Parts: sequence; C-alpha cells; structure tokens
Amino acid sequence: MKKLVLAEKPSVGRELARVLNCYRRETGYIEGEHYIVTWALGHLVELAQPAAYSERYKRWSLRDLPMLPPVLQQEVIEQSKDQFAVVKSLIGRADIESVVIATDAGREGELVARWIMKLADYQGPAHRLWISSQTEGAIKEGFANLKDASLYDNLYKAAESRAAADWYVGMNVTRALTCHYDAKLSAGRVQTPTLALMTRREDEIEAFSGQFYWTLKADFTQFTASYYPSEDSIRITEEASAKEKESSLVGKTGRVVSLETVEKREQPPLAYDLTELQRDANNLLDFSAKQTLDVLQALYEQHKIVTYPRTDSRYITTDIVATLPQRLRSLQDTPFSPLCARFVKDGFRVDEERFVQDLQVTDHHAIIPTEQRVDLSRLSAQEKALWELIALRFLEVLSPDYEYRTTTLTAEVETCRFKTRLTIPVEQGWRSVAALIGKRSAQGSLGDEDEASPSLLRVKEGDAVTINSVKLRKLATAAPSRYTEATLLSAMEHAGRFVEDAKLKKRLTNGLGTPATRADMIEKLIQNHYIERVGKELVPTPKGRELVRLAPEELRSPELTGRWEERLGNIAEGKEDGDRFIQDIKQNASALVAQVIGSSDVFSPHFPDSKKCPYCKTPMMKVVDEIGQSHFLCQKLSCSYEEMEVKKRVPKPQAEKTTEPKKKVVVKVAPVEVDGVKKRVVLKKKPPVQSFSLPDEEASPAYTWETVIEVVRPSKLAYRSERNERSSDTRGGWKPPVQSQHIVDQTPSEGGSFADFLKANEERKRRDREKRRT
Repeated sequence: MKKLVLAEKPSVGRELARVLNCYRRETGYIEGEHYIVTWALGHLVELAQPAAYSERYKRWSLRDLPMLPPVLQQEVIEQSKDQFAVVKSLIGRADIESVVIATDAGREGELVARWIMKLADYQGPAHRLWISSQTEGAIKEGFANLKDASLYDNLYKAAESRAAADWYVGMNVTRALTCHYDAKLSAGRVQTPTLALMTRREDEIEAFSGQFYWTLKADFTQFTASYYPSEDSIRITEEASAKEKESSLVGKTGRVVSLETVEKREQPPLAYDLTELQRDANNLLDFSAKQTLDVLQALYEQHKIVTYPRTDSRYITTDIVATLPQRLRSLQDTPFSPLCARFVKDGFRVDEERFVQDLQVTDHHAIIPTEQRVDLSRLSAQEKALWELIALRFLEVLSPDYEYRTTTLTAEVETCRFKTRLTIPVEQGWRSVAALIGKRSAQGSLGDEDEASPSLLRVKEGDAVTINSVKLRKLATAAPSRYTEATLLSAMEHAGRFVEDAKLKKRLTNGLGTPATRADMIEKLIQNHYIERVGKELVPTPKGRELVRLAPEELRSPELTGRWEERLGNIAEGKEDGDRFIQDIKQNASALVAQVIGSSDVFSPHFPDSKKCPYCKTPMMKVVDEIGQSHFLCQKLSCSYEEMEVKKRVPKPQAEKTTEPKKKVVVKVAPVEVDGVKKRVVLKKKPPVQSFSLPDEEASPAYTWETVIEVVRPSKLAYRSERNERSSDTRGGWKPPVQSQHIVDQTPSEGGSFADFLKANEERKRRDREKRRT
C-alpha cells in the first residue's frame, strides 16, 4: 500500500518526490515504492458561478438579486480539469491507503486540498504535513511527524466560510453596481476599502492649500543652531517676525543655558514578515509587491534558501533557536561569511523577549535563511538582491544593540532659544552588518540626525556665544503624499488607525486582507483600471474614484473586514459556528444590494483626456497598455466599444521627377585610306552584359508614421443596429443611406440602466416570435 501526497504546485511536488525517493515520472504525478506525489496547480477547484444554481442567473439582471443559494457548490476549474482528473484517478486507486495533505501550511492551502478531496469523493484517512521550509531536513522531519488532518478541520471551516462570504457579497454587489449604473464595476470587502484609502488621500491632496513658513539658523562660529519659536517647532508662521529676527540678531551675544549628553542604545529591527519585506523591496529595489512575492517564492521553492514566504509573523519559535548555528554556516560562501564564522565561534544574540516568541507565531515564523548552503552564482540579479535583504536582516537581529552618544545644546540670545544636537556612534552593533556588502541597513536609525560639528564638544554650559550670521529660509507646507506600494501595504496592514471605534480598532489588528493576498489585490485594482502606476506612486483613476463614491458606505470602510476577520479567527479556533456566520453574511449581502438599487446617483466619471464614444456619446476612458499604445474604452456596459490608436509606418508620397530625353548616338561609316588603299571599317556589336548596381539613395522610398484608429471591440449598439437593418431588409421598403461607423447615433432616447436594455431586448425577441407564428 502507498500514501498519496498532494502538493500545491508542481515544483514543490517534484522536491517532495525527490526526498521521498519517488522517481518514476508519469503525467501529473511521480511514483515511488511507498509514496505517490501529485499536485494541484494552485487551485483546481473553485466555487461555482451563479449560472450553476439557476438558468436565470446566466443573465445579469437586478430583478434576480440578491442571489442566495442555500449551499454553495464547488466546480473544477476548466483550465486545470486534466490535472484534477489525474488526482481523482490516483485517489481512487486500490493501493492508496491514505492521503497526505502537503499544500501550503495555512488557511488557503488547507482549502485547496480539502476541495480537491471533496470533489474526488475521498472518504479515507488523511494526514497533514506542516512545515515552514522546503529543505530536505525539514521535509523528512515533517513526514516523520505527520499530524491527523482532523486537527485542521476548523481551519478548513474558516477558509470555506471566507470563500463563501466573498462569493455572497462580491457576486451580489458587483452585479448590483454593474446593472444599476450600466458600467462594469466590481466591489469586495478588501478591494473597496483599499481603493477608498487611495481616493480619500487624493481628495485630501486636491483640497490641500499650502501655507508658507520660515526657519532661521544662526552661526555661532563653533556650531550652528536652529531658532525654536516654540518648544518643539522651528517654524515661524509670520513673515514680519522672521524678517525682524533676521535683521536684529546678527552680532548679538547670549550664553549656553543647557548642555546635555545622553548615552543611548537602539535595539536591532525584527526579522521580516512578508509585508515588511515587500515594503523595503519597494523602497530600496523598486520591486512591486507582486514582484517581491514572486521572487521570494522562487527563493523558497526552487533554491530552498529562505523559509515560508506568506507569513505575518516577525518572530521565531523556541525550537528554531537550536537550528540558528547551521543557518549561519549556510552563509559561509557569501560576503557575510566573516561575521557568520564569528557568530558560530563566539556566540550571538538570542533575544528571547523580542525575537523568540512562541505566542506571536501562528502558522509560520518570520522569513529567515534555511540550512541550505547558498550558492550566489545560481541566483538571478533580482533573487540575489532580495536574498541580501533577508540575510542582512537575519544577521542584524542576531547582532548587539547600536550604541551612540547624543549631546544637545540650548543657547539663549535675547529671549530667543536656539538648539542643536550632535550624535556620535559608540558601538555600531547591528548597523555594521550592512557594511559587509557595502550598503546601508534598510532600517533607519533614531540616531541618524546630526546637525552640529564635533567642535560642539569644546563648548561648556554657561559659555558666552555670539551670532555671527543668520540664514533665513522660506518654505511651504507639503501636501499629503500619494501612496506608493510600500506605504499602501503599511496602510492595509494597519487599517485600524482609519477607524474611530476603539473596539473595531482591536478587531483590525491583521488589517485589510492577508500578507499573501495584498499584492494580488493591488494588481487587481490596476488591471480593473481603478488605479494606475505613475512612477512609484499609485494614483486612483476617475473610474476608481467614481466607484468608491457609488459603493455602499459599509463596503468603503475597513470595519466590515475587521468584523469578518475576527469571526473567521474564532471559527478557526473552534469558538464560533461557521453556519451562523454565513447566515449573517447573507443578510448583509441583501442589505448591500438594497442600498445600491435604492440609490439615485448616476455613474459619471470625469476623464480629463478622453474623447466621446462614437455610438453612445459618453466619455471614453484612456488606458495605456504595456507596450505604450493608447486604448479608449467606453464605460457604458450596454455599448462596451473600445478602440486603439496605432502608429503605422507608411511611405511618404514621392514628388514626380522630370526626365531628360535620351541622346541618340549615330555611328557613320567613313572610308579610311591606308597607303593609298581604301579600307572599310566594320563595327561589330558585343552581346549585352548584364550589370548590377545599387539604387540611388534618392530613389529609395522615404517613410513616415501616422496614427490610425483600430476597433478592438465593436459596440453592442452597432450590432443591434445591424440586426435591425437586416430585419428591415427582409420586409422591403425604403432603406436609409449607410452612415460611417463614427457618426452613427444610437443613443437611447431616455437613457436607462443595463437592466432596461436587457428588458427591451427580451421584448423584441417576444415580438419576433409572435410574428413568426402569424
């Protein structure tokens, strides 16, 4: 008898097969003496589309909302049905004694495996492989300590409840918005509040009116110091006051009223979780969140040199401490080798209060190097850059504190208070690690600011000081900054700060979405044209801002996700029943649909650089694709026209050349006398020789570029117009002249929603059927 091992991806499956001595490769699986390893392709199964529950759900219509099937069904994803058939056939083999779930150790990984087993109708025993790295040692240890799958039943219920809740709310609200406003709009409990964060920031930027302020810095020869009009601010708000200080203080004498030196120390940063790594990779490497996750996944699955990526913990558990020396040895062929050797020989810091926290680790610990030896020559440039961040942070965590000495001087001149500060490092500690690779730490330091020169140390309290010169600067308050991927990830992770209710703040400790889904959510917002990348900034489009305006208030706030995540957490811990949660979700979906349908608002985004649709006359949205071509998309779903501007290379028109007439050469035969004898000269023609010559440069055609319009997607209104014309042709009668496509006016006389167009279409079909009967 054999055990069937179900991995989440082919790459993981191949590695498990190698460790388990499975070498006979077949289509979709690898077989050995004791194990058969197969895999999913991410998800093989998903929740069924609405049409699976009723024929009327095939068409989008307001009258069929809300859609609330009593129980949601699963179906095999069409693109991966062949691999599902392989897994199902393996599960049905007589020699399979049990299934080992080896998908990602987390909520979504559990869902992937359980749905496959459910549709394959597997009823036998099952075990769970729960590991945090893909090294050979970790895999062998995991298989030696397999857990009973029933221990993770509550985790599966939480995952299934999350999927069902997203279906009920997402499907219903998306159809309600789309049909009611006749525009392709979508909404969800994570997507909508995330988009709302960016649109709110854009509103703040547009409403911002800056103010001028002034700062004044005085030169005291031995040091410079800034003027502080208040205890903790250097801003002078009145220009007259700033000018008066500038003219009156030069040459004035005061004294040093305070000189304080303080010894300080700064602890090393915590290890990386996924979100923190995505932030630093965006700031330092210009990686998008999705790019970071993809590269990190390769470091984990292919190279096996980092631990599980999709973690929300920045701590390790007690059992990992014993493996730290081996993880340090794995870095011996890297630029960090001298420090690692010293740590292994002399010991290293193990901070049990900040780094080793069993209670702070749920599914997986922080992202750290594995025991696998690192070969940098096998890494791509992107993989090496991201690995360096992880290894650097790991070594910083194991290093001593950064110690420094700060001297703060306060001088007073004619009641005006001036301050300056000097910071001198005493022990670099963890900040010296980055110097091994010629870089600076990704973690900023509290002691980085350094205003004064070392000559400040020669000054004593009570010394007289004189202002030699002053420098006045005029500045303006800065508008709020747009979100980058780094700052947006922070905002999503700490979404509780945008909520006023104290209880809900606590519920939002995990933020919007999960570390594993935030990158995909940002990409989804971009693909749906709700936001766009402008350099490193994420800017909401007019369509995105309009969607937030029209979406129900409850969906725009992070509070809904906070309530969901708290209850899903309780389900995973066995503290709450999943069925009760789903009942509440159905009621919530019904209320949200009613809000959308009851709204009297109109979808009217303002596109500054748009053109009008040639069919329905509404503004079209300009979108630039990945190769730089401009597309114009009609936002009216009942039209859906799309055109593209294409630059084509065409020959320039050639000016006609005047040709001169060819000269005719005539050869005359004349008698020639030689020694008094007349002789006749005979000219014989040689056969023509074919010659080759390059064309003149002037003869080669010149080219230019011109922009033409190509239709990407025809208008639905044009199709209806053509169908009406064909039906009128069969009836005979006068035919109106054919118009150009770009001047056809098919604008409905009274407007209407998408549902109105569907109703009119059904009415036309009914009339056609009656006519055929008669």
